[in-house]
This record gives sequence, structure tokens and C-alpha cells, in this order.
Amino acid sequence: MKMVMISYNEAIESEVMDSMSECALKNYTKITNIYGNGLTSGTHLGNDIWPGKNSMLYVACEDKEAKKLLSCIKELRRTLGKEGVKAFLLPLEDMT
Repeated sequence: MKMVMISYNEAIESEVMDSMSECALKNYTKITNIYGNGLTSGTHLGNDIWPGKNSMLYVACEDKEAKKLLSCIKELRRTLGKEGVKAFLLPLEDMT
């Protein structure tokens, strides 16, 4: 099993969720109102000087599903450019 962590700009919420649907993944945990600074996406602090916020999805899935999701996110990054979406693949050792 794997854990896919997807961090993305709130402005592309629908595109990220469409990618989840394309991969037929319905189970996830979403965290909203995340602030940070990315090398290509810039600073998002939710204020007048650094507007914008991010969201994060955690998706626990089988290895095959994780590879497909990573592929969908790579395609999304290719089409959206600097809008700010990244996926990280983490090992999932145990789930209860």
C-alpha cells in the first residue's frame, strides 16, 4: 500500500478532484487552508500581501492505484503549468 499526498493551490480544486475521479479514487482525507511557500508556486499566506491558500489530499491506496494517480497529477502539472500542484508518494506500512 501507498500514501499519496497531493498539495495544490485552492484555485485548481475542481481540476484536482477531476483527476481523482479519473483514477476512480473516492476515498481521501482533505485538509484546507494550508499556507506555505513553493519554489515554483510562490508564497501563499492567505493575506493581502501573499494571497491564496493551498489544500492537501491524503490518499491511501494500492500500489497500482498510486501509480495511476501520480500519472494523472503529472499530466495536470503539464497542462496547468505554474498553478501549483505536486504529489508525493509515501510508503504505507500499516493501516488499522
